[in-house]
Amino acid sequence: MARPRIPLLSKPIIRDTALKLVDEHGLTDFSMRKLATVLGVQAPSLYSHYANKDELLDDVANVIMESVDVSGFDSDDWRGALCTWARSYHAALGKHPNIVPYLAYGPSVRPIALDRANAIHGGLVRAGWPQRTATLIGASVKYVVMGAATATFSGGFVDDPAIYAERYPHLTRAHLLRERATEIDGASFELALESLLDGLEAKYALLQITSELSLEN
Repeated sequence: MARPRIPLLSKPIIRDTALKLVDEHGLTDFSMRKLATVLGVQAPSLYSHYANKDELLDDVANVIMESVDVSGFDSDDWRGALCTWARSYHAALGKHPNIVPYLAYGPSVRPIALDRANAIHGGLVRAGWPQRTATLIGASVKYVVMGAATATFSGGFVDDPAIYAERYPHLTRAHLLRERATEIDGASFELALESLLDGLEAKYALLQITSELSLEN
């Protein structure tokens, strides 16, 4: 009699299956035991590849962050670099919104996340931003991206006009928002990002003037 077929495990198989489970059921419902069941193995088999769940999720996070583009920070166009970074970051998280709470804790020791953070901070400082301000800019853009990835504004409205008709006179068209949620949420992200960058442009111009005056004195 042939022996039962033992599923072949590898880090990519485990990682990709873990991401699929998180995408489908969320982080709170994810466990190594459930992952093992889906893969058709015993949970201890997973630990020969990953020491614990956090190490596995770190690997999942690394894969997601690989598509985040920070190449623009090698140039002098800090605004364009921030735009490219934010939009690619937003797109990456949009494909896997359930993993966002894990990513929100910070880069930890994830090499790809730290590589991205290093490129962003270095590019901003090289462009003339003070160290502290560069840190604040990176955090601010991250807040915009994370916020946009974790919730839908438009999708939160019920598409029943009767709910708003009498009691909420300024929301008489709110029932139309849900069907246009993707469009409105995308435009809202762009508005928030552009507004932040416009404010930074003004701050940068003032910084340059201040720097020139200090050199003259």
